[in-house]
Amino acid sequence: MYSNEMPGTNNIKSVAVFCGSRPGNDPLYAEHAVALGRLIGERGHMLVYGGGRAGMMGMVADAALEHGARVYGVIPEVLMAWEQQHEGITELSVVADMHVRKKMMYDRCDAVVVLPGGNGTLDELFELITWNSLKIHSKKVFLLNTAGFYDHLLAHFDRMMGAGFLYSDWRNAFSVHDSPETIFGKDGDKNQTRP
Repeated sequence: MYSNEMPGTNNIKSVAVFCGSRPGNDPLYAEHAVALGRLIGERGHMLVYGGGRAGMMGMVADAALEHGARVYGVIPEVLMAWEQQHEGITELSVVADMHVRKKMMYDRCDAVVVLPGGNGTLDELFELITWNSLKIHSKKVFLLNTAGFYDHLLAHFDRMMGAGFLYSDWRNAFSVHDSPETIFGKDGDKNQTRP
């Protein structure tokens, strides 16, 4: 059983980040992406991400590089043209498809942070939550709820739980944070927006 009383983030060496390949229309999305990349670099973690240079993905990678992080990207062949692979990162793997990408990113990380994003980001989030609930993995999952982006989704999790479709409290699968700093701060493993 997982809980929000997870051990500290001091044992994390690599962080996978799932987020949008677009910047979004609220400047706070970009601000949080850059802040997260900076924190990953300052804390000496390696960034594992989708390998693109566009949108929030590129912002996280650039900030992490700027602050000394090793950056490992994984991009599927089909997205090379869409996401424009980042040429300045430490290492880039080009893989056959999205499934291989997610598995490689998961295998290379100790924890996962999910930022705002589109369909792909939601796909990645739900797969992580499913793996967590099935006890396929025990890696920490942090949801960055920038500007309340995920409020409606969190309300839907409550609805699924209330309707009897979840086997356990969804709060045991991941923690929710309003800013990047709370993820890696002294209270970084505690759910910052939910009781």
